[in-house]
Amino acid sequence: MKPKQRQGQIAAIIGRDGQVSVEALAERFDVSTETIRRDLGLLAEAGVIQKVHGGAKRPRMQSESSFQQRMVENAEAKRAIAGKLADIVERGDTLFIDTGSTTLACAEQLAPTGGMTVITNSLRIAQVFGTAGLENAVYLLGGTYGADNAETVGPLAIRQVEAFQADYAVLTVAAIDAEAGIMDANFDEAQMARAMIGRARQVVVVADATKFDRRAAFQVCALSDVDMLVSDQPPEPILAGSLRAAEVTIR
Repeated sequence: MKPKQRQGQIAAIIGRDGQVSVEALAERFDVSTETIRRDLGLLAEAGVIQKVHGGAKRPRMQSESSFQQRMVENAEAKRAIAGKLADIVERGDTLFIDTGSTTLACAEQLAPTGGMTVITNSLRIAQVFGTAGLENAVYLLGGTYGADNAETVGPLAIRQVEAFQADYAVLTVAAIDAEAGIMDANFDEAQMARAMIGRARQVVVVADATKFDRRAAFQVCALSDVDMLVSDQPPEPILAGSLRAAEVTIR
């Protein structure tokens, strides 16, 4: 068995059982404990598992840092994602765009296209499209204001989503998992994303590769609810297989 195949199976075992010892894995795959430790080290570096004394367990739930910190994290990957999305979205399209550092990078790339209708709960994204002019129509959803993310959330904002229909819901997320699907680290943001999904013709998730094979506390949707994943790198085989099975286009 090739190392990548073994590591994928190890990740699946830990995801299913929660925790496993080095010795049990070495016996299961008929390899040395040193080989297993190397496998676990690589999986831990990728954020797929968490190493513990004598073995490994499921990773901690994904959490998020401040918005300003997220803006400088993986900036190149976010620009690459924005460039890909700009090849998909066209002038005249109507978009829901939720709050996030990746969606803000996408807004900066899309706004100069012009002629778009944008419905968002992000003050920053509304400003990007609004100041660009170019016949962009911008609708900023009102609700409870969150200062760090410069966003509106809550029941009032969600009810306003129901007044619109969009070609695309462009959503950023905290985690994507082959079994658990699409997740967010913020309850209110997960609820907002779900509302946008319900009013869009196509759902596009924009997420860099650090979000793959991780879990967060709040469910957004199943993989089967997503039409397209736009990322800077292709997912590893297990997640890629689940996405294909769910008929998600990977860009």
